[in-house]
Parts: sequence; C-alpha cells; structure tokens
Amino acid sequence: MAKKISIGTWAYAFGPYAKNPVPFDTVVRRCGELGLDGIEIGAFRPHIHPEDYPMKADRDRIVALLRANHLGVSGLAADFWATPGPGTKEAKKNDLYFNLFKKNLQLCLDLGAPAIRVDTVQAPNALEGAERDAARKRIVAQWKRCAQRAEEFGVRMVWEFEPGFIFNKPSEVIGITEEVDHPNFKVMFDTCHAYMCAVVAARQFGRKETLRGGVVEFARKLKGKIGHIHLIDSDGTLHNDETSTHRPFGEGKINFDEVIPAIVEEAGFHGEWWTIDLCFWPQAWEVTDNALKFLRPYAEKY
Repeated sequence: MAKKISIGTWAYAFGPYAKNPVPFDTVVRRCGELGLDGIEIGAFRPHIHPEDYPMKADRDRIVALLRANHLGVSGLAADFWATPGPGTKEAKKNDLYFNLFKKNLQLCLDLGAPAIRVDTVQAPNALEGAERDAARKRIVAQWKRCAQRAEEFGVRMVWEFEPGFIFNKPSEVIGITEEVDHPNFKVMFDTCHAYMCAVVAARQFGRKETLRGGVVEFARKLKGKIGHIHLIDSDGTLHNDETSTHRPFGEGKINFDEVIPAIVEEAGFHGEWWTIDLCFWPQAWEVTDNALKFLRPYAEKY
C-alpha cells in the first residue's frame, strides 16, 4: 500500500503569505481537488488556533470539512512560540508549558491528528555554559512528561529540530532524544533541516559539526528514533538568515533516491504519512501540485 501524502497548511499562512494568508477552507478544498491524502494542520492563527475553536462543535465542523474533501490529518504543529520555551525557568511556572501542551493535545484528539510537533523555541545562541546545560535538562524533563501524557491518549510526540532553534547539531538531536528516553517521543525528520544541520552546520553554537554522509548518515544515526517525516529539498541556504530554505523538489541538493531509502529502509521509519513542507516558499500555492507529482512515485514504491 502506498504511503499517504499530506502537506503542511502553514505554507499558505507564514512568511510571504502572512499579509494575505490563504483561508483554511480554501486550502482544504484545493488539497482535496489535487488528490492529496491529507493535510498537516498548523495550529497557528489565522488557521486553526485552539483558542479560536474552543468548543467541540467548532472542531467538529473542521472535521466535517476535511471529510467532505476526502482528507485525513497527518499531524498537528502547535503554537508553542507563545511560551518562553521548554528549556526556560518561566515555562515551569504554574505549569505554563505543560498546560499549553495539553490544550493542543486536546485539539489533536478532536481533529484526529495522530502526532503533535514540538521544538525547542529558543534561538541557537540564546544560552551558553551552565545555563545551556540547565536548559537542556529542563527540556528533557518537560518532554518526558509531555510524551507520557500524549501516550495516554494515543498521540505520538515528535520533535522537529532545525537551524533556527537551540540544540541543532546532529549529536544534540540524537543525545536529547536518547535522554528523553520515552517510547512515545520521536524525532520529526525534515530532509531540508537535516541537510542544513548535518551538511551546512547552519547556525550551530560553538564548534561546527557536520556528518560526512550528510542527510543519509543522519537518518542512519537516528535508526528507530524517527516518528514522522517532512520531505522537501534544500539549496543549502537559510530563509532570512533564520531557518532552512524549503525549496521545491528538484531545485536543491538533496538526492531523494538515496535519502528516502535511508529513512525508510535503514532508519526503519514505517509511518503511514509523508508530509510535504513548503514553509516560507513564496510560490507554495503554485508549486503544490508539482510537489505531489514528484513525491507520489516514491510513496507508491515504499
């Protein structure tokens, strides 16, 4: 059976689309028309923020819209940027981070999302020395607790590492995942971020760290630890000097004939969903169809 292909809705609301976002219902209808299997919901305004859809009836209408357009949900990217970050002392006060996690976990359950995305929030160079080590320990403790709560409700917790956030070296990604050490906590492997972290060493704090085998080696080192994937190309640059440029398939430097087998066969990722991520791409709306056509043969093969 072919893998299911979804696309992140944030591509039509962030960056170049921020001043004129594509309405969520328009995104849903267009994705249905193109033949996508589902969407990955960006739980950010102006789309589906939990505070704007507080009632079960509000969320049921979203589910009905998805079903009417024959779409499933591959996951939910929650707005954790409203907090100081899981590694901060502030996040522990009054259970600020954990309560926000639970609020978005409930949104996952109401919308049928099987996975919830998290990140480290803070900038790569925000901390150093002892405070950096302390932040890492706080993150591990927060995420261990969150992973346990999500497991109780059947939702997988996945960490999307990227150049724009603290702890973005390959060894840090592997190390923190091992330190959380929870069966319901996995890595979200975004091929573009993996390239920028393992090949370019973009925005890494202190001594730069790369992997000779690039994205393929990074995937191999995460064997058994990948819980979700985002697929898109990379040209080796940053968007606005912050995070990875998510370039359309075929316009970058990633060899998907090598990378996809490494993720699936060598790293052992067998999830049913593959998500296209066109975040910050200025023509995301126009290139969505081509992205689906590029990825579909791989989804059928694997």
